[in-house]
Amino acid sequence: MSEQELKLHVPAVARRAVQQDIRQGNASRIRLRALYFDTPGRELARARIALRLRQEGRDWVQTLKMPGADAITRVEINHARPGPVLDLSVYAGTEVEAPLSAIKGELGLCYETDVQRLLRQVRSRHGTIELAYDTGVLRAGTLELPISELEFELMSGRPAAIFAVARRWQQRHGLVLDARSKSERGDALASLARELAALDADDPDAQVRRGTAITRFWAPRGAAAVTLDDTLTPAQAMGRVAAECLDQVARNAAVLAEVDTLGVYPAGQSEHVHQLRVGMRRLRSAWRLFDGWTAPPPATVLQGVRTHFAAFGQSRDQDVLNETVTPVLLQAGMPVITFEAPPVDIDAQAIAAGKAFQGWLLDALEWSLDVQPPSPASAPEPMAASDTAPEPAFRLDGSATAPAITPTIIPLATEAKPQPLHKLLGNRLHRWHAKVAAQGKDFATLDIPARHDLRKRGKRLRYGLSFAESLLPKSRLRGYRKLLSEVQDRLGEINDLAMAKDYYQACVGTHPQAWFALGWISARLDKLIAEAQQAFDRLADTKPFWK
Repeated sequence: MSEQELKLHVPAVARRAVQQDIRQGNASRIRLRALYFDTPGRELARARIALRLRQEGRDWVQTLKMPGADAITRVEINHARPGPVLDLSVYAGTEVEAPLSAIKGELGLCYETDVQRLLRQVRSRHGTIELAYDTGVLRAGTLELPISELEFELMSGRPAAIFAVARRWQQRHGLVLDARSKSERGDALASLARELAALDADDPDAQVRRGTAITRFWAPRGAAAVTLDDTLTPAQAMGRVAAECLDQVARNAAVLAEVDTLGVYPAGQSEHVHQLRVGMRRLRSAWRLFDGWTAPPPATVLQGVRTHFAAFGQSRDQDVLNETVTPVLLQAGMPVITFEAPPVDIDAQAIAAGKAFQGWLLDALEWSLDVQPPSPASAPEPMAASDTAPEPAFRLDGSATAPAITPTIIPLATEAKPQPLHKLLGNRLHRWHAKVAAQGKDFATLDIPARHDLRKRGKRLRYGLSFAESLLPKSRLRGYRKLLSEVQDRLGEINDLAMAKDYYQACVGTHPQAWFALGWISARLDKLIAEAQQAFDRLADTKPFWK
């Protein structure tokens, strides 16, 4: 069977209020203790299968879970058990027999959860939702993570009910979307526990290695591949692409919101902000790629991506200056310049956890689950009878004649065969390439705004290629993507150095050392502009392979 649910993290400041709200209804409480199993090589996790035994009050239930058709759907197979005994024979003859039979390692206990669950059902005009508020702990070895999450599971009705109810609770209590399941969190925690346990305490670098492993545990979520095929309609393909982009946004936002670490460990870093904005930029590029073939997203989703993209980008220039440009200048010999610390102009944790951004995420996720085709063109309204009736004709003697008849001919209607997806995307990417190549031929003579516009066009082309990659010839895609990356790398550095040049130019009055930076940046920009022009020339000479 499958279930549809959405999970939101409940911050510490909201836990009491959430509990009180749930208890206002006919709520029940149950303790759940779950044991999760896998092999030392994480074979089940790699197959995206979660296998557990859970004690629910006095009863034991064996559960196997797998991802479903979309972000809120899970395949769940339950079997009652007489006790904590894992029985794989119950899956014989089912859809999961093959992946379970392929396991080579020995199954063992990897991690466990111990939670108190509050249950209550609520209704909306779209259906009935079960609220399940879990508080407790996730444990792997000597490591623990807190659990504080509110699940919204559809019991009857339409998926819109999930979002209608979740949106109310999210806005009321400041809840945060967390795309990770308990099994995903547990698998990652178990891997970290094994890595830390393997460290040699006598190794002088053990502490450094421990810190590196913990930092890697909270690593930013980059872009992932999307698989499309010609059986998909443009609307279905757009939904699949949007799901990947929003997953990148939501996962980085959860770390920035300090879902697991608020007040304990500052996990969110500038790279999380960058990757979150990359996810938003990819989503905007996807809208452009499928423009005209799908209905546009709601106005709130369109406007929200612009607003929140700008909000998260307020400190980008300062991050680039501090983490990228200045270290290179110091290595090149620039004297150290001591600046007063600029005021903090962005609180990424507050924005990521904020009601406005989290509300936008829910709106965007709901839209992505049911992307619609474009509305058919409205047929012209038939003219009124008074407008179509011909004027009566008369004989010379004044008597009326029969009106002239103007026949209407309706042609044989043949429904146009839709173009396959690879053809649609290929043609559009070809046009995007032509625009980038044409403008790039004159790159060296373009002004700064035109270069910035060209850089955005290049990013859009690169993201569009990544979305359509599974439909394109891989052998020829590799070479083209390399040429496009060369262009983008140089444009990105040019953009960063142009920003830094303006910054240091404003400092020369009080910090003469800044003249070193200006000289070095100017020389580097001259070199980069020449290299970018050569890269654009090579890109323009590329034969289009997507047609």
